Amino acid sequence: MPEPDEPDDRPPPRARRRDEWDDDDRPRRRRRDDDDDESEARRARTDGTGGLIPYKNGKALAAYYCGVFGLISCFIGLGIFGVVPIVLGVLGLKHARKFPETSGTAHAITGIVLGVIEVLTFLTLVGFFIYAAITK
Repeated sequence: MPEPDEPDDRPPPRARRRDEWDDDDRPRRRRRDDDDDESEARRARTDGTGGLIPYKNGKALAAYYCGVFGLISCFIGLGIFGVVPIVLGVLGLKHARKFPETSGTAHAITGIVLGVIEVLTFLTLVGFFIYAAITK
């Protein structure tokens, strides 16, 4: 051991990295059985998306995206594809009711509403073409 007046050749102590903490022999706090349900619910609310995107309910999410992007196609006369978000939205609603922790009800309803708007736009366009053909 060096004398107090002599310089120390050892490197300065470094901070421990996070992965080194696992080597500790310290006892960990044990979870109670009722903590599991609460922590699972907390994890579901605090995912990276803030709970806004129902990534566990793919049907509702697909209905939403098909409905939103289908609005573009309904203006060029392809509103018949509005059936896709309607079907996916109904399947997403059934899934959300069967498994409430997956959420996605709002996305499914939005997909259904947009799909209905697309189909109605298509039917209106077809009606105008039929009316124009008859009155000619």
